[in-house]
Amino acid sequence: MKPGAVAIVGAAETTELGVVPGMAEIQLHADAALNAMRDAGLKPSDIDGVATAVTQPQAIAHYLGITPTWVDGTSVGGCSFMLHVRHAAAAIESGLCRTVLITHGESGRSGIGLGRPQVLPASLAGQFELPYGTFGPPTMFTIPVLRYMKTYGLTEEHLANVAVIQREWAAQNPRATLRTPITVADVLNSKMIAWPFRLLMCCLVTDGGGALILTAADRAKDFPQRPVYLLGTGESVETPMISQMADFTSSRAFRVAGAKAFAEAGITHGDVDHLMIYDAFAHLPIYGLEDLGFVGRGEAGAFIAERHTAPGGKLPTNTNGGGLSYMHSGMYGMYALQESVRQVRGIAPAQVPDVEVSVCHGVGGMFAASGTIIMGRERP
Repeated sequence: MKPGAVAIVGAAETTELGVVPGMAEIQLHADAALNAMRDAGLKPSDIDGVATAVTQPQAIAHYLGITPTWVDGTSVGGCSFMLHVRHAAAAIESGLCRTVLITHGESGRSGIGLGRPQVLPASLAGQFELPYGTFGPPTMFTIPVLRYMKTYGLTEEHLANVAVIQREWAAQNPRATLRTPITVADVLNSKMIAWPFRLLMCCLVTDGGGALILTAADRAKDFPQRPVYLLGTGESVETPMISQMADFTSSRAFRVAGAKAFAEAGITHGDVDHLMIYDAFAHLPIYGLEDLGFVGRGEAGAFIAERHTAPGGKLPTNTNGGGLSYMHSGMYGMYALQESVRQVRGIAPAQVPDVEVSVCHGVGGMFAASGTIIMGRERP
């Protein structure tokens, strides 16, 4: 993708976030989509590209009355929407479509109209991990972080600091699920889930959704909101089995996706004003900071504890409160993208001053996949 060739011109989340028992998943998709269209001043007939995950794109197109010339149903977990942004940009740039709608809707808490796939017994994970009791994020994510802790001396206090600082950001956000300030002691005294993860180190389980609308940069200034330009994108996968990671202390998919995005954008880490790292559990920002190259190996825990990612810090990170305090419907990547858009537009509840460049980085599954999107306020 040529940096700045494509822009985000519409962005919105569902009208309600948190507990939304009156809406099925497809209704959450539609609510977010209609809100994003309203944000962009568009109607369904203006859309000719549709992308979504888990729910089929044909279902979304039919439900909204869209006749697309391009669709993408890539589903690699919570970072699927980062990949959709990348794929949509390529499709727009190559002339396959003009205006793409990317949607997410998930009734993660209420369970209305669930569409999430299950681990099949014949799958790789079903054959070689599930019989040994390794199933779901709490038992799968513990495996790599325990090795990281042993290798680099990361402590439970370091993990607790991630939750504490993100709650500080959430306290400034009226839409955040959890806003009450917490301390390291609060986190360490919360319920044990799977060591070292305690309850306040684990993501929320909520209902909600979001949508983005992309188009060519040449058209971007014709829309009512400030356009957010795509500067660089990257994606990769590693393994569907947590036990088969090449290195438990680092994600290959993170490294590949991040490096590709930075190279495409032609920026350095010093150019980054704002950072979003998918945080289903408290260790993910630690891996993200290191695998993206913002700090050296084993340094991220101390970097966060020294408040560099906190309000007033030199690298504001997860400024909506993240999956730990803002919301997490199960696939969080869309909400990270929404916050990057808000920060670059200058309209976020906890707005960082003068955000010119935001990096948004996601994980799919348990380190199985990754996507990185770099956004900018100005077209290069």
